[in-house]
This record gives sequence, C-alpha cells and structure tokens, in this order.
Amino acid sequence: MKFVLSVILAFLVSMSGTAMGQEKHVVEIVTMNLKDGVSAEAFAKVDKALEDQHVSKQPGFVSRETAINGRQWLVIVHWKSAAAAQASMDSFADAPAASEFMSMIDASTMTMTRYDLVIR
Repeated sequence: MKFVLSVILAFLVSMSGTAMGQEKHVVEIVTMNLKDGVSAEAFAKVDKALEDQHVSKQPGFVSRETAINGRQWLVIVHWKSAAAAQASMDSFADAPAASEFMSMIDASTMTMTRYDLVIR
C-alpha cells in the first residue's frame, strides 16, 4: 500500500507544474532549402551566427540543432513555452543576422511547425 501511495505521490508531484498552469515546453521545427548557388558551408556559418547572436539570447530558449539532408535544412529549437517561441519569432526580423540568413534560403520552401513537448 505504501508503494502505491508513493507512486501516486510521485506522479502528482511530476504533474504539478502543468496543474499549476505552467506552460509546456515547445519544440519548433523549421525546414527550408537553400537558394541556388548558396553553399552549405556558407549557410552553416550564417546559421551559427544567427543562433549565437539572436536565438540563444532570447528569453525561454532551451536548445537548438541544425541538420542537413541534401539541399534541405532542418532546424529544431526547444523553448520553455509557446509564448517564448512566439516572442523570438516576433523579434526575428530585427535581428542583424536574420537578413543574411533569409537572403540565403528559398522562402517558398520554408515551413515552421510548433509542437507541445509531451515527453522529456
């Protein structure tokens, strides 16, 4: 009986953040292709600069990863909340590194989707 109560208590404690109204962590997935003539090496430098100079400095930022498959790029960003992800997006256009980043990608291929993180 004590074991069952301990398990229930542990579950309730683990859920307390959600129960108390804390926002769920968010995973933001962005895919895009580079414009013709843009090298992977050049884009990787600009992508890293954008992360270092803007994204990683935003409130609620957790982590960011970039991957490539041929000409398609994938960026995965973890945020502490949907509000933090949106605030970063709202400030993106004013970031100095953003204009160079955007000039290198084919905007018609860019997609962004946000997911609530279920399991950590």
